[in-house]
Amino acid sequence: MKYFQKRRIKKAGRGFGDAAFRDDDPMTGVANLFDIGLVFIVGLLMTLFSAYHLQDLFDQTSEMTIMKQHPSGEMEIITKKGTRVKAMKVSKFKTTGQGERLGIAYRLEDGTMVYVPE
Repeated sequence: MKYFQKRRIKKAGRGFGDAAFRDDDPMTGVANLFDIGLVFIVGLLMTLFSAYHLQDLFDQTSEMTIMKQHPSGEMEIITKKGTRVKAMKVSKFKTTGQGERLGIAYRLEDGTMVYVPE
C-alpha cells in the first residue's frame, strides 16, 4: 500500500503547512492511455456493427443469411434462425437426383444474383 500513498515534499520559501504532492510513479500516465484505448476499441466495435447492420446477430427472434466468399473462391453460406447459427460450404461439384423446381435465379449485369420464387 505504500506505493499508492502520495508523498509530501517541502518547497523552498514556504512554511511547513504548505506542502505540495509529488508522484514518484512514472507509469501513472500509461494507465490513462490504457483506459482511452479500451474506450476507443469499444467505440470502434459499435461503429462497425452499426455500419454493417449486424445488430440482428444479437436479436433472438431475427433470421438472416450471409453469403461469404473466401479469396480462394470457396463460398460459405451462414444462416441464423433465432438462436441457431448454421454454416454451409458451397462446393463446385454437380449433384444429380430427383427433386422439384423451387424458383429461378438470375445474375444481373453488376454480378449480383436475384432469386425469384415461382
